[in-house]
Amino acid sequence: MDQEKEKTTAEFYERLKAELDRSNSWPAEYLFKFIVPSVDDNVQRVENAFDCMGAVIKTTKSKTGKFTSVSVDVQMKDAQEIIDKYIEVSVIEGIVSL
Repeated sequence: MDQEKEKTTAEFYERLKAELDRSNSWPAEYLFKFIVPSVDDNVQRVENAFDCMGAVIKTTKSKTGKFTSVSVDVQMKDAQEIIDKYIEVSVIEGIVSL
C-alpha cells in the first residue's frame, strides 16, 4: 500500500472512530455490512472473523450469484474493536464494506 493510501485509510478510520464514539455508548450493538465476491471461501472468512462473538449473521446472494452480501449484527465493546474488525476483513480480496 502506498504512503498516500495508508494516510487516507488511517484518516478514514480516525473519523469513523470519532463518529462511533459520538453516537454510541459502549458496549453497543453494531451492524456490519459487507459485499464479497461469491468465490473461494470469502463468505466463510467473514463469518470466521466474528466466530465466538454471539453474532447474528445473514447472507444473501445476488441475482447472478457473483456476489454475496453479509450482514453481521454483534455486540461490540468499543469503537476500536469495530475498527479492528474492519481492518481484519479488509484483506479479503474484493470485499466492500458498507
